[in-house]
Amino acid sequence: MGPDAVAIVSGARVINRSGDTSYRFRQDSDFWYLTGFDHPDATAILSTVPGRPAYSLFVQPRDRAAEVWTGYRPGMEGAQSNYGADEAADSAELLARLPGLVEGAARLYHAFGRRPDLDQKLIEIQDALRLQSRRGASPAAEWVDPRSIVHEMRLFKSSDEIELMRTAADISREAHSEAARHIAPGRYEYEIEATLDWVFRRRGAWGPAYSSIVAGGPNAAVLHYVTNDQPLRAGDLLLIDAGCEYQSYASDVTRTYPVGGHFEGPGRALYDVVLTAQQAAIAKAVPGTNLPALHDLTSRILVEGMVELGLLAGDVDELIQSEAHRRYYMHGTSHWLGLDVHDTGRYTDGEKPRTLEPGMVFTVEPGLYISEHDETAPEAFRGIGVRIEDDLVITPEGSENLTEAIPKRPADVEAWMSASP
Repeated sequence: MGPDAVAIVSGARVINRSGDTSYRFRQDSDFWYLTGFDHPDATAILSTVPGRPAYSLFVQPRDRAAEVWTGYRPGMEGAQSNYGADEAADSAELLARLPGLVEGAARLYHAFGRRPDLDQKLIEIQDALRLQSRRGASPAAEWVDPRSIVHEMRLFKSSDEIELMRTAADISREAHSEAARHIAPGRYEYEIEATLDWVFRRRGAWGPAYSSIVAGGPNAAVLHYVTNDQPLRAGDLLLIDAGCEYQSYASDVTRTYPVGGHFEGPGRALYDVVLTAQQAAIAKAVPGTNLPALHDLTSRILVEGMVELGLLAGDVDELIQSEAHRRYYMHGTSHWLGLDVHDTGRYTDGEKPRTLEPGMVFTVEPGLYISEHDETAPEAFRGIGVRIEDDLVITPEGSENLTEAIPKRPADVEAWMSASP
């Protein structure tokens, strides 16, 4: 932050779902990362102005009547004793106390657009300080979005964070194992989703890190299909994109399973192409490379496979140059992973792709998706979608595949599915 700086970091609020019901509270990821405070309507003030508390928390006070309905609140006492705040105050006092908290700051860190009341108050304070120049007061010379710092911090995971992500990956492994053994013709997608959720919660995870995709047959060609309400059919593939959130850290896993228990025909052919591309990218995921290089590698292998299968025709280089393959592979190969399933951090360093470094965690998830309505595709391949996704962390020596224990070789997947539930 530098000297004479103040940062205002807002936590999440309870969000209305419908009528008088609310969504389950989930703390803002940046606020959680900085404070570990998992209660709504909180604000952190971080200050390097001399003579001021370095860390203040504004929180909901203890309220026995409210706690009967919504549960325990740490209050101001808990904010200091349990969360390390130098001082704590009632959230209702924040706007009134804000002038004294930011006065004297040469630099203000604040993310505009999240809390209009806070935005407006800070603008009013700065305007008032401009009018007090005769007594030596002055507004902040610089306003900075604190996410420019926090998101770079979050990109590089500590050993403790990686251990949490290993646990999230292991819970997801068990959930996929249970789900895979319950896949059968006639069952519904939502039954498989319920199996995933059961394991997530039984193992202590918050639940799914994102809306689980359980997509049978042609539904797998819809990238973010989450309706999950159709019956499974023999001969189809079932794409499951599901990972848990453990202590706010996400796992993000995709596997594609044969509903009948055995890969066969065009589905097996597409699966083999995607698996080859994914394995090649994982082998190249080492310090010094970058995510676009992994995407270029998977794209080339997928195009070569599609030409061989008759999905595309022509020279491989020309097909890549014209982006003809994006008809069937329309997303990127990787994204950062952490407190958010699409985690924070810049993907570029200036105009160049960012080099992978130890501590970075990301996915590798190539796929092929042929819509059932695509009349340009060979009929045998229509209505098939395949994606295979793992979570990798870069190490000094190479990379660690956090989700490697979830089978993906066809014979291993088939053996997994045949085990008794």
